[in-house]
Amino acid sequence: MEHEDNGNGKKKEVIRLERESVIPILKPKLIMTLANLIEHSSDRSEFLKFCKRVEYTIRAWYLLQFEDLMQLYSLFDPVHGAQKLQQQNLSPEEVDTLEQNFLTYLFQVMERSNFKIASDEEIDVALAGQYLLNLPITVDESKIDKTLLKRYFLEHPQENLPDFADKYIIFRRGIGIDRTTDYFFMEKVDMIIARLWAFLLSKTRLDKFLSRRSRRRRNKVPKKDDEINPESDSEDLYVERIRLENMDLSIQNLVGKTPIQEPTFERIIVVYRRAGANPNTERGIFVKHFKNIPMADLEIVLPEKRNPGLTPMDWVKFLGSAVVGLVAVCGSLEMPKADMWVIFAILSTLIGYCAKTYFTFQANMAAYQNLITQSMYDKQLDSGRGTLLHLCDDVIQQEVKEVIISFFILMEQGQANKEELDRQCEQLIKEEFGERCNFDVDNAVEKLEKLKIVSRDSIGRYNCVGLKRANDIIGVTTEELVLKARQGSISA
Repeated sequence: MEHEDNGNGKKKEVIRLERESVIPILKPKLIMTLANLIEHSSDRSEFLKFCKRVEYTIRAWYLLQFEDLMQLYSLFDPVHGAQKLQQQNLSPEEVDTLEQNFLTYLFQVMERSNFKIASDEEIDVALAGQYLLNLPITVDESKIDKTLLKRYFLEHPQENLPDFADKYIIFRRGIGIDRTTDYFFMEKVDMIIARLWAFLLSKTRLDKFLSRRSRRRRNKVPKKDDEINPESDSEDLYVERIRLENMDLSIQNLVGKTPIQEPTFERIIVVYRRAGANPNTERGIFVKHFKNIPMADLEIVLPEKRNPGLTPMDWVKFLGSAVVGLVAVCGSLEMPKADMWVIFAILSTLIGYCAKTYFTFQANMAAYQNLITQSMYDKQLDSGRGTLLHLCDDVIQQEVKEVIISFFILMEQGQANKEELDRQCEQLIKEEFGERCNFDVDNAVEKLEKLKIVSRDSIGRYNCVGLKRANDIIGVTTEELVLKARQGSISA
């Protein structure tokens, strides 16, 4: 997370993110746009045929792997998996092997779908602020299995794994923006109290003592306070975070509607297993798929959440205010002439603050329940088998788009080495569709070579065959024969 001056001396809170490899363009739009760039109608029809054959062929390549994935998951489906495992009559060691095979296939599909494991650094940056969720949410680790993923990562070590990787894994892909405009009365009151509290701490110099731990925490996040350098980081993506905590204090801002903005993870997939009394029989693996999750509200996708309570800071304010109020009341009573109005004012203030803390907590609880309900009905795309089907289709769509774009560039621009091809593909996506991505040229070239429609010379430059020749090399696919037979039966 970084800060940038917006020109009037005020700092903007900006999150720097690495640009992803996913191509954010619908395949039909991509194909038709590229086809319209081809001058001759005969070449255009050949290109459309080429696109269909590429998709049919890539889909056939992955068919067996995806079938294995789905068959393995049927044994670990939380609903019916236990019954199927019992029918197989497998030993615990054989079941362990099968579940590790499933995780291996799953992680491969995740990687090919351009999903990345969220690291501790990314989660720290995401949760560094608040958005719509203002309650501390934690995971009840006693309800989550700690052996499944731990065993997998022992056999398949990876870098930058989060601290909770032995319990659950969060995959993320895509970055978006969520904007909300409302009055946020209770949140603004909390913000004013937090600023007054910070002011008192700074005056008493207690803030230096309390911030030592948080400072050590921030030192683990190298991007926290870096200066933005657009020239050196031109490939990165910058997203602004607009929060109430950074709002200017004014009557208009306090009583009027206030817009807030938060970057979102467009897709989140959480993988975990519940802990059970008998680990040999309870083998269900949960795979949950969410969409458009605000970074600061990432806690809503955590598995097996505890019921939230008052934050530690709420308790400190609550008890501190109670102690100060009681001391003031006792001091007033010990005076020779106790002023009942002063005592009444102190007690009223104390009771009012306690009531405010309670009602704020109740409002936050209501907002939390609303967010959880929304995440279940609006933001949860699917789970289990449905999520796996989404992933399998994502793999096919992304690889088809990579092959089509890279072949189109070689067809139009002529020969190019891998670096030139990568740059020209990204430039095409930016100029024709207004999108930017980190094009996966290595995967695209691998598929082109597997299709045998490109060749590489001695100095590493790639050349493609003509469109008609490419269609002849790929050959007539099974899908085309089925469609032709279906049309023949309809005409007959």
